[in-house]
Amino acid sequence: MPLHRVIYVSDAVGAAGTSLLAIAEILGVSERNNRRDHLTGVLLGHNGRFLQAIEGARTDVDRLMDRLRGDPRHVNLRLLSDQPIISRLFGHWAMGHATATPAMLALLNDEDLSAISSAKAEAVLAVAARRLSEPA
Repeated sequence: MPLHRVIYVSDAVGAAGTSLLAIAEILGVSERNNRRDHLTGVLLGHNGRFLQAIEGARTDVDRLMDRLRGDPRHVNLRLLSDQPIISRLFGHWAMGHATATPAMLALLNDEDLSAISSAKAEAVLAVAARRLSEPA
């Protein structure tokens, strides 16, 4: 079955951008739903914005994106990348959570996530994938 990866950035609304409890709730529900739908991905929250990658079958990714567009916990969803992929970058995580590391911040070079390019977003998420793969 062909796979797709979608990467988007959005503005968090209210507690979703600042509260660890709100992020934990998002991650918990996302992980459960993504396991059910055979999706994988990662969520990075930084300075009140979300950067997220979602991977899976085209129909499952599209269905999730439709739900995300209506999710009141974020606004201004901007699609950065939507492409077929050979393999999953986040295959071990129904929904991984990445925190901004010095390596990611260096890639951002003080750039706001709202203005991030697709190439830079992919580079930041590749760092997140490597970081998530490291032993705890």
